Amino acid sequence: MNRFFSDDIEENSVEMIPLLTLDEEENLDIDEKIDQLPILPVKNTVLFPGVVIPVTVGRQRSIKLVKKAYSGNRIVGVVAQHNPQAENPNEKDLHTVGTIAHIMKMLVLPDGNTTIIIQGKKRFEVTEYIKKRPYLIAKIQHLEEVFPAKKSKEATALMQSLKDAASKILKLNPDIPREAQVALDNIENANFLTHFLSSNINASVQDKQDLLEINDGVTRATRLLEHMHKDIQLLQIKRDIQNKVNSDIDQQQKDYFLRQQIKALQDELGDTNAGDREVEELRRKAQTKKWSSEIKAHFNKELDRISRMNPMAAEYPISVNYAELLVDLPWNEYSNDALDLLRAQKILDSEHFGLEKVKERIIEYLAVVKLKNDMKAPILCLYGPPGVGKTSLGKSIAKSLNRKYVRMSLGGLHDESEIRGHRKTYIGAMPGKIIQNLRKAKISNPVFVLDEIDKVSSDFRGDPASALLEVLDPEQNDSFLDNYLEVPFDLSKVMFIATANSLDTIHPALRDRMEIIEITGYTMEEKVQIARKHLIPKQRKEHGVTGKEFKIDTGAIQKVVQHYTRESGVRNLERKIGSLVRKVAKSIALEQEFPKNIRRKDIPELLGAEIFDYELYEDNHLAGVVTGLAWTQVGGEILFIESSLSRGKGKLTLSGQLGDVMKESASTALSYLRAHTESLDIDYRLFNELDLHIHVPAGAVPKDGPSAGIALLTSLASVFTQRKVKDKLAMTGEITLRGRVLPVGGIKEKLLAARRAGIKEVILCSKNRKDVEEIEATYVNELQIHYVDFAHQVLNLALLEEKTENKMDFSTVLAQVGQTQDAIVAN
Repeated sequence: MNRFFSDDIEENSVEMIPLLTLDEEENLDIDEKIDQLPILPVKNTVLFPGVVIPVTVGRQRSIKLVKKAYSGNRIVGVVAQHNPQAENPNEKDLHTVGTIAHIMKMLVLPDGNTTIIIQGKKRFEVTEYIKKRPYLIAKIQHLEEVFPAKKSKEATALMQSLKDAASKILKLNPDIPREAQVALDNIENANFLTHFLSSNINASVQDKQDLLEINDGVTRATRLLEHMHKDIQLLQIKRDIQNKVNSDIDQQQKDYFLRQQIKALQDELGDTNAGDREVEELRRKAQTKKWSSEIKAHFNKELDRISRMNPMAAEYPISVNYAELLVDLPWNEYSNDALDLLRAQKILDSEHFGLEKVKERIIEYLAVVKLKNDMKAPILCLYGPPGVGKTSLGKSIAKSLNRKYVRMSLGGLHDESEIRGHRKTYIGAMPGKIIQNLRKAKISNPVFVLDEIDKVSSDFRGDPASALLEVLDPEQNDSFLDNYLEVPFDLSKVMFIATANSLDTIHPALRDRMEIIEITGYTMEEKVQIARKHLIPKQRKEHGVTGKEFKIDTGAIQKVVQHYTRESGVRNLERKIGSLVRKVAKSIALEQEFPKNIRRKDIPELLGAEIFDYELYEDNHLAGVVTGLAWTQVGGEILFIESSLSRGKGKLTLSGQLGDVMKESASTALSYLRAHTESLDIDYRLFNELDLHIHVPAGAVPKDGPSAGIALLTSLASVFTQRKVKDKLAMTGEITLRGRVLPVGGIKEKLLAARRAGIKEVILCSKNRKDVEEIEATYVNELQIHYVDFAHQVLNLALLEEKTENKMDFSTVLAQVGQTQDAIVAN
């Protein structure tokens, strides 16, 4: 009874107005001869005798019924529906007991709906429906009200109890208008009192219908009193909660107040609150986890702390998120490795051409795991230029091991918390990316690729490279401690694979913890095979072109590699092949003629003019010109070094964008030459009377590195002795002041560059012999390689003997210099 207002009656909302009541002396009887009535179904209310309510009528057949009745005797039978959703109710959708009603007033609204004000007269029971069109008409049986005629003590006490309960509800609920108390005090008729209160209690339609169907007045009043006492208890609980809350509350306090109301209601009903359900759900999940006793104790302690915490506390969601992380992490949950070595080898060979060292290392790891059935995962670092397949190799390794693949990009990472996580005390704290990715992987032994580890930076937020030391140390990572997680996590079964383009920028201690596997650039032959086996089929599939529609011969692929790409990998080669496939696809779509088999001569027409020119060997017509070998990120190249003398005062000039290392190599070579003038038959006065100019062509391209020492020395010796350098000879290596030749790197790329340029002989340090032996013989069998240890061996191999019998004295060299300069001008 916390409302004295009408509900949604039929199908539309009605205006909320106070219920009208009858005076107790007003006659509620109706003619007993009426045995048939038109039935008006109502949805969300029950009409009781003596009560006046408004009803909005919206259904067409109900409107017809109301208009017909209003123009006649204004008597209708009001029956509540079982299912308020039924739009066209039949006899099965209606209760059997209803109330005869008198239509007091009818109002037609502008929206087409009709509102009627009806007064309940007497209860009836439907015995039979005799008509369904245009509206329901039923035969009825009148129901009598059974209540003691004389006011017994029991009846008097029951009536007073109803009034007292109603008064309590009025006091506890400030939303009920005060006029209701006046109406309540004026009611003396026992039957009407029960009907009036039954119509206004806070109960469901079914409960009100049950009250209407009770014939015995005492029983109905007793049941009504039970409902009212429940309302009183709920209102008292609500009042107690309201007294605990300050009336002047902000939005956050309002949310708390509502939650407290829900909690109080749940406690009253004996229902567990949502926070407890959340904790129980976490406990249930924890039963399946394979964690140690220490982790289990830590988790249970955290759950106990959550259960004691107020759900509105700021720390509550943080603690719940932390507990969810603990149960979501894959503690000691591992996938089974595929220990079929032949299958693994087949997968690696099918997806990657070459890369024999990496494949061999993976097969070795699988072999040991197969024999021992337990091994710490290695920390591999794939080092090489861009585009050679370092990252995609990680996917192939995961596939061959039958493990999940996880990739984390470290490029530009400069916050240590990205690795170790934030402490829970910070706002927005979260675990590091290592733990986050393992949570997503749901397994503790994935293949974890740390991409671009050489591009990790540091700033005021910490040094992520140092934070990786614990992650990538096989002796420590079995107890990796994330700041957010707070308990150790075992990373020893994770197979970490790092990728890097350069080793120089990797933290020395971090580099020491990894096994470096160098992936060199691909040779011309390897690029052709990669294009045939992988790139061309992939591009055909991506562009919807079949093998019959697009073919390309080996010569065309070689031309694309040589003149349209300059890289160690195959990334740009794939783009160029994709461009060729798109041009074919365009011609197919436009139904134009197109070359189905692309040849070498077709490439310039399809891709435009050649972008790159590979340096080819040029004959040495003059003294002082030497061919060197250099390594770049896009492969090996030949390098021309030119030296010339002119009359002057011994000035040294270096040009060609030389770096500090090459400048130092030039100074070292000149110092060695000055110290060995007698053994080389050089007049020492030449160093003071002639200016020396050393130039490396392509001056717009910066050049540096410890590879040109012997080439610079040979160039200087050639120009000072005026002895030309042997034809089709190239060299690479560094020298010391004592004349020792030092080994250099990038031997494979340099030898391949020499072979492409038409070089026949190469001079290397003898310590580079092991590098040559690792190269496939077919790539170097056309080269004659000379191994040396000292500078004089280089000069003996490189410089030609002059045919003249006269010694190259001071005046002779000056004359030769003049002739050389004249030849240069003439050319």
